[in-house]
Amino acid sequence: TWSLKVSAGLRQGAARNHTATHLLHAALRQVLGDHVKQAGSRVAPDRLRFDFNHFAPMSQGEREYIEEILSEKIMADIPVETTVMTLDEAQHSGAVALFGEKYGDQVRVVRVADFSKELCGGTHCRATGEIGFFTLVQETGIASGVRRIEALTGEAAFRYLKEQMGVLKDAADLLKTRPSDLMARIEKLLNQVKEQEKELEKLK
Repeated sequence: TWSLKVSAGLRQGAARNHTATHLLHAALRQVLGDHVKQAGSRVAPDRLRFDFNHFAPMSQGEREYIEEILSEKIMADIPVETTVMTLDEAQHSGAVALFGEKYGDQVRVVRVADFSKELCGGTHCRATGEIGFFTLVQETGIASGVRRIEALTGEAAFRYLKEQMGVLKDAADLLKTRPSDLMARIEKLLNQVKEQEKELEKLK
């Protein structure tokens, strides 16, 4: 006989990243435009990857806006509702279907209020607050007209930001300044180097 056990921790991690992926998709469409379509994704217990159609790299402002939108939805602790309906009913309701996916007559629609509505059969959080935290790690181009976002949620996001703050503090300590004054200190040192390079050229 065989027995199957589901790891509660791994399942919850996958659920966080899966629900965050739906929120991310909706946020990208809101910020970049309705032309944004999912071109691939990977949901794991510790991270998420989302590929989408877009013609240019995202600006720093756009990245920050995306994080703000997801943070707002997470803190609002919106219920994640699932409904089984016919494919026609789902399409008429405005649910987003993924290009290339094959659906049967009955489909499952995952809805987060009026913000996100997608056809999906995967595991999800009961409410957005369970995601805990979201941070966008990087956004890169992987093909012509296709961008890729890598992001973290929950405890993984917290650990990542803590590590980044540690690096920032170490750099500030090395330059004998505070983290908040680090940029000004670096600019001052760069200007000093430029002046010294000019003096060196004159001496040569």
